[in-house]
Amino acid sequence: MNENSKWEGVFPAVTTKFTENGDLDYTEMERCFRLQIDAGVDGLIVCGSLGEASTLDLDEKLGILQLACEVSDGRPVLFTVSDGSTRNAQKAAEMAADSGATGLMVLPGIPYKSDPGETIAHYTSVARAGGLPVMIYNNPVAYGVDITPRMLVEMASEPLFTSIKESSDDVRRITEIINLNGDRYQVFTGVDNLAMESIFMGAVGWVAGLVVAFPRETVAIWQFYRQGRYREALELYRWFRPLLDVDVSTKLVQNIKLVETLVIESNDRCRAPRQALDGAERAHICDLVETALMNRPQLA
Repeated sequence: MNENSKWEGVFPAVTTKFTENGDLDYTEMERCFRLQIDAGVDGLIVCGSLGEASTLDLDEKLGILQLACEVSDGRPVLFTVSDGSTRNAQKAAEMAADSGATGLMVLPGIPYKSDPGETIAHYTSVARAGGLPVMIYNNPVAYGVDITPRMLVEMASEPLFTSIKESSDDVRRITEIINLNGDRYQVFTGVDNLAMESIFMGAVGWVAGLVVAFPRETVAIWQFYRQGRYREALELYRWFRPLLDVDVSTKLVQNIKLVETLVIESNDRCRAPRQALDGAERAHICDLVETALMNRPQLA
């Protein structure tokens, strides 16, 4: 396996920033991406679900990718490929490779709920079109397509499949994947409020959401764990947990963008049909952030 595809650690799924008139805000994205890099994250993932990929044109996605590559300081930058058409997904993978992506994070061909054979064929076609290492994104809760541990055994013959973002909401899956596949895949947790549980079960990385507002704390949890400082990792994770819960929601984008607004002085503008939170939903997030900041641990 190529050393450049041996990914581990904290990989933020960064948000996409918009101007008041709805265009991409490259200046604010650059600032926010640099906050992640300065905090010591291990890579960036652009144009995913949290990045509002379904509202972006391909040219916009490639522009965001290129910006992330410019500020990544040599860290891996993964481009998310999500399209209902395998043909279109292949084109996106090819163009991402040409635009400097280190790797791809690939979703099933949603909204169609493919069977196992169709799912494997889709992933294989997209991977080979891009020619880059692939992180397989498994989120059956959201997308209705489950890439099971046994399917991963079948997919193991394709060398471009290097990693999996496991978001089935069942931490037992980490053990099942490792028992069936050994260390064939780098397993990442993709559910913020199962991150510590998944890391203790053998995940080697964390595709994180709330990291966009709290990069230092997220990186510290990972580093404490790697250093064997488990008590400190758990204490920090327990402080973080109420905020991590907002990642597990149909409004995770609006939730996390509001947290960014309150913590790093960004903005919570979304692209329609999403709307920024208001009323009781906004008050709930504001209360969570206020409590978290009042009790925010002091990091060295």
